[in-house]
Amino acid sequence: MSVPVRLAKRLAELLRCSRREAEQYIEGGWVRVDGQVVEEPQFRVLEQRIDLDPGARLAPVEAITVLLHQSPGDDAGAAAPPPSVTAATHAADDHSGIRVLKRHFSKLMPTAPLQAGASGLLVLTQDWRIARALRDDGANVEQEYVVEVSGNLTPDQLRLLNHGLSFNDRALPAIKVSWQNETRLRFALKDIRPGQIAQMCGQVGLTVLAMKRLRIGRVPMAGLQSGQWRYLPAGARF
Repeated sequence: MSVPVRLAKRLAELLRCSRREAEQYIEGGWVRVDGQVVEEPQFRVLEQRIDLDPGARLAPVEAITVLLHQSPGDDAGAAAPPPSVTAATHAADDHSGIRVLKRHFSKLMPTAPLQAGASGLLVLTQDWRIARALRDDGANVEQEYVVEVSGNLTPDQLRLLNHGLSFNDRALPAIKVSWQNETRLRFALKDIRPGQIAQMCGQVGLTVLAMKRLRIGRVPMAGLQSGQWRYLPAGARF
């Protein structure tokens, strides 16, 4: 060989397989060029050594969903995924069985935005079905927040938080609010609107110091460290 060719073409020749099968092996992270994983079928090779992982299997690369513990101060509304979603911040206790690929870090869509100024569970996905479900049916999915507050709260005011307040001239439905400890309230609510929790607290004389989302529907953050992420396992539902 004197002219560089596409890796997919060269792999197809070596394996005596179709070009599409070669592309699937490469996109799945199963191919090494001179010992380095290459995931781009269009990568040009000349005389480099090309190896296929012994455990390689033919399968299309599926769209993935990421669960991120967003740190305080990160921008939840950014069009691009937060910078903390990298191979280096992948949680070591991820038991999803999904192999980390470079393509998993592109075209991630943030869904179910956090309350302004909040940290905690953020969902980013390449899967349009999950994005649509959390967008179109998100009003029916319960979210759980822990809210650190300052100020005094009487039993009557706690009952008002549970049912009796309004937001943007709309009477709020009954929700679940309880003390987690002396300075933190637990909110479990559906159809949450931007700024709702802070305004609710303000109506009963409380100042919000910090907010963290712990759960969206049936999917919890479950011990995920700040700034780290894991994959949503196949078959999991919000």
